Amino acid sequence: MKYLVGFSRVVVGILFIISGFIKLNDPVGFSFKLEEYFSFGVLNLPFFEPHALKIAIFVVIVEVLLGVLLLIGFRQRFTIFSLLAMIIGFTFLTFYSAYFNKVTDCGCFGDALKLTPWESFTKDIILLILIVIILIGRRYVLPIFSPGFNRIVTGLSLAACVIFVYYVLNHLPAIDFRPYKIGANIEEGMSVPEDAPKAIFDYAWKFKVNGEEKIIVTQGDYPTVEGEFVDVETTEVQAGYEPPIHDFTIEKDGVDHASELLQEPKLVVVIAYDLNKSTYSAFEEVKELTDKAVKAGYKVIGMSASNEDYTTKLLKEYKLNFDFYFTDQTTLKTIVRSNPGVLVLNKGTITQKVHYNDLDAIELE
Repeated sequence: MKYLVGFSRVVVGILFIISGFIKLNDPVGFSFKLEEYFSFGVLNLPFFEPHALKIAIFVVIVEVLLGVLLLIGFRQRFTIFSLLAMIIGFTFLTFYSAYFNKVTDCGCFGDALKLTPWESFTKDIILLILIVIILIGRRYVLPIFSPGFNRIVTGLSLAACVIFVYYVLNHLPAIDFRPYKIGANIEEGMSVPEDAPKAIFDYAWKFKVNGEEKIIVTQGDYPTVEGEFVDVETTEVQAGYEPPIHDFTIEKDGVDHASELLQEPKLVVVIAYDLNKSTYSAFEEVKELTDKAVKAGYKVIGMSASNEDYTTKLLKEYKLNFDFYFTDQTTLKTIVRSNPGVLVLNKGTITQKVHYNDLDAIELE
């Protein structure tokens, strides 16, 4: 039992630290995932949505600290019961997502590792079992250091989490796991290789033969049956290849201009996924940057999911010298964790990407 508890302690502690750190690297992204859970169509807790970022930061810091506390064996009873409460909550959410097919990615490991809802639920069940083992054998969870040194380790871990999350909130994630990272080519990210696996579906054909219902399953071909066709149901048995970048458009008046704009050798893109939530003071610096870019021969565009009333008002108020195009809000949130944020592209390849606090870091040719 001692060795089983020791093994479980190490696995749970490390996984909580890794999972927490990945989300701590991108708390804005995790807050978007929480907004999905809080939305009307999922848990129907819309009053939590405005506080999603605060909740996200609190949860991930606690997740990291609990992993640290478990590894060093500090505050054993509090740590183990807190871990149990947290994993029960996570297990409920992942089961709810999987069973009702509400949120297709739990965000457990951010954008670093995508898990299907059932994979996430399975992972949480395994962690729940390991934590129960730790709970049963908690007498074997002994402190590694003295109480004084354990307090120092805990305090330093908390300080490191706070400093790190402050940095990424005011700049961008330190590690970018998304398909729109610097160096990525958007068109290549949208392409599907010729040898990519295709989706496979089972077709359950329902016929009435001699007064009795008969079901024949094929993978697409219409069966030869002497009877009356009633219905057909399809079930995906194997998912096809999905390119890392999809649903990417740059629309104007209902026309997608992505293909032509992604051929521009010098393109500056100002992204504001929701102008109602944007930091408006940043557009003063955006104005300075985009004026310089135009003089340097760059094409400048804006991308937003906001309607024309918002974009027209913004352009007029700050005398911006570019037009806004429409792009799906989820796509814009994925591209840059800043509202507004700025990208520089060379024929579809992202060469620079900055938070609005770092606009002075943009280098124009």
